[in-house]
Amino acid sequence: MPSYPGIASQAFKHPEDQQAEDALRSLPGFDLVASSFIEYLQERPQQIYLLGNNIKVGPRQYATVYGIFRDCLRDLSIYPKPDLYIAQNPQVNAYSLGHQHPYIVLNTGLLELMNETELRVAIAHELGHIKCEHTILIQMAIWVMGAASLLGELTLGLGNLISSSLIFAFYEWRRKAELSADRATLLLMGDLEPVFQTMMTLAGGTQKYQHECSLAEFIRQAEQYQDLGQDNLNQVYRFFVYNGSQGNFLTHPFAVERLLLLKDWSTSAQYQQIRQGNYPREGAKGAVNVESQSEAEILRRQIQDLQEQIDRLRSQRK
Repeated sequence: MPSYPGIASQAFKHPEDQQAEDALRSLPGFDLVASSFIEYLQERPQQIYLLGNNIKVGPRQYATVYGIFRDCLRDLSIYPKPDLYIAQNPQVNAYSLGHQHPYIVLNTGLLELMNETELRVAIAHELGHIKCEHTILIQMAIWVMGAASLLGELTLGLGNLISSSLIFAFYEWRRKAELSADRATLLLMGDLEPVFQTMMTLAGGTQKYQHECSLAEFIRQAEQYQDLGQDNLNQVYRFFVYNGSQGNFLTHPFAVERLLLLKDWSTSAQYQQIRQGNYPREGAKGAVNVESQSEAEILRRQIQDLQEQIDRLRSQRK
């Protein structure tokens, strides 16, 4: 497999990922959400839960999975090493979270469905999120949905800053972040076919009927979807499907869209330059951004000042 010593995430990060993040951070209410998140996020309970209720992957525990994981860490130049866990869950899913100590969780449903090549694709994708420092914002996006109503109650209306625009922006960024992780996956695999095969498997594959699924047909399906994009009305429908018209916001772009975007990037000069070893490097710097103590302290003081103002307002009402 290809290896990229010292590669920086800026080498492959999708420009729409960065644009969506910038737009998210510029919206009113984001700073309040960020400060509250830093204040109340506790990683230790997460670590206790993972260690207590899942299997931690290592040389003597899921050795095959660990070998794939270790190779991907090396090839994408990720340090320090995040933790990897297997969760007993039939849902076909994998995710990466964490702030100071990022981690990846693979569900057993994913392991049951995928072969080793597809599993490598899935692990590479999650490591792409960690490499691009997505995990803190992904966790914030999850947290803000549960915290929105609570903030509205605790801050006497300040929670209204968590507007529908902010929620839309979180989901838009999450979808764009997948495009960067897809690029990291292609870099590690060095070949479109296993990446596309995995996308098809995730879209609707089964072990029983895998021999009846055609990757060529799935690619043609993607091209048919692309033709639909010429109709402006279809673009409107697409927006509504992404943003809750089916009951839930979608956190990932459609599989066929990801396939087409990755296919285009594979023929780009940027991709070819990276494959030839011409890419920005980060030297000895780790891939995971750990916020400095001084910045965290500033955020904590801001939320503390806000809470003191709330307490004064409450006392005045009594």
